[in-house]
Amino acid sequence: MRKETLKKILVGQWSFKRLVKSIVFIYLSLAVIGCTISDNMIFYPPVTKYSFQPEMVMIETSSGEKICAYYFVNPDAEFTLLYSHGNAEDIGQNRFVFERFVNQGFSILAYDYRGYGLSEGRPSEKNAYEDADAAYAYLTEQAGVPANRIIPFGRSLGGSLAVGIAAEKPVAGLILQSAFTSAYRVITRVPIFPFDKFKNLDKIDKINCPILIIHGAEDSIVNPWHGRTLYKAAKQPKSFLLVERAGHNDDIAAIAQNQYWQKIRNFIEDVKKADSKP
Repeated sequence: MRKETLKKILVGQWSFKRLVKSIVFIYLSLAVIGCTISDNMIFYPPVTKYSFQPEMVMIETSSGEKICAYYFVNPDAEFTLLYSHGNAEDIGQNRFVFERFVNQGFSILAYDYRGYGLSEGRPSEKNAYEDADAAYAYLTEQAGVPANRIIPFGRSLGGSLAVGIAAEKPVAGLILQSAFTSAYRVITRVPIFPFDKFKNLDKIDKINCPILIIHGAEDSIVNPWHGRTLYKAAKQPKSFLLVERAGHNDDIAAIAQNQYWQKIRNFIEDVKKADSKP
């Protein structure tokens, strides 16, 4: 068989009409994936390697399934961080992060989404938002933490849940680290579908508390453009820290060192000023 004939069978003869059809086919294929199996592509629970610890609690969600959380109480803390972690990690892997914040004067509740760690159920966008709501309810209703002493902290995927809490519930402030504008725009940059998941950019201008956004300058997974865009859309008071030499999964606090903690201390002063206003 001649090479030209084989190419025509496998690829077809080029034409503008064929190009348009190919583009439409690819677009519709991606749309079907986005509508049907995107949750399975977004969530990557790691293999669970931790066991239940004395500092852990099990929190019941609105669906009746239970999620596992670390709750470290610093008796001298003015504020409690409600920590939502990134994808492909769980609270067992991040204990050193939580202890670091406790040493910096915070209490912290950090929870695993359904399907992660010791949490029951399966992960999905809907379930993850419910998990964040359940963690917030635990702090305010069972632990007795006042809403104006809670600061949602979200890293990467967890930034979406922190944004969701701050947009819908009373909180003292919001910290986002390596967060994205929306899930699909991590890949496409511009919105090319009439739907998306974890749409942080659509919510952040509804938040009326101080916001601190932290991003690694060398983040090749969630481009720093996302952090800058979220910062631009957020209301004042707000602050931004771009950490040089830091990638998405690097220990940003260890790389930035005192710059990181000074930015958080300055943010806490903004939180206190906002809380003192009538």
